[in-house]
Amino acid sequence: MTTAVLIEQTGAVRRIRLNRPDSRNSINPDLIRALDDAVAAAMRDPGTEAVVIAGNGPSFCAGADLRHLLELARTGGDPLAFLGSVSACFTRLESAPKPVIAAVHGHVVAGGLELALACDAVVARAGTLIGDGHIRNSLLPGAGSSVRLPRKVGDPLARRLMLTGELLPAEHFLPSGFVQAVAGPGDFEATVTAVADSFTGLPPGCHGRMKHLLADPGVPDALLRELDVFAEHWRERDIAAELTRFFDQRAVR
Repeated sequence: MTTAVLIEQTGAVRRIRLNRPDSRNSINPDLIRALDDAVAAAMRDPGTEAVVIAGNGPSFCAGADLRHLLELARTGGDPLAFLGSVSACFTRLESAPKPVIAAVHGHVVAGGLELALACDAVVARAGTLIGDGHIRNSLLPGAGSSVRLPRKVGDPLARRLMLTGELLPAEHFLPSGFVQAVAGPGDFEATVTAVADSFTGLPPGCHGRMKHLLADPGVPDALLRELDVFAEHWRERDIAAELTRFFDQRAVR
């Protein structure tokens, strides 16, 4: 059985690698539980001062596992338990008492973007494409895009990404500061290490209090509203037909 995440420790930095490469690290219940547990373990470890979240395979994360959502839609299942667990995991990640860096490559889409948005810093490999993408599959965000994206990149760009589903090169996000560095393949790992190391060697306990000061008090209510709107959209649309059409179109390419 494949381990959903892989853990590596180098000095004071712990790397958590999403490990569903065949599905571009799409998020299913097993992956989100494993990620949640791995982050919690890193926060408890006194020898870990910063965490890097990365992905194995061709992409960082392509979002929620659409086959899981399709099965829920076909069987009349309620997606909110799953999406609520993803949203809660990312909220815990955002408020974690140690810095978290997303090391992204390939595609950072939908839930993958929402994961990166919950991190304190993002380092991208050149060629990475980033976007919300939900609208292309007749879906809405359920784990933070509508809440965190405008705060991280500004309202105009957030509207463009969410209302078109467009994916943009990582370099496009440098001016906003959402992406802090873009590096070529040969320099990517060294750049990630340098950014992660910049958060280490500081007085213990200060990061958690500083992140508490930086937290936006309006986020919790906004995240609940996001899930409410997702539920309304799910009830009113034939999501099973929409997702089936997506998989059928992909099969003939």
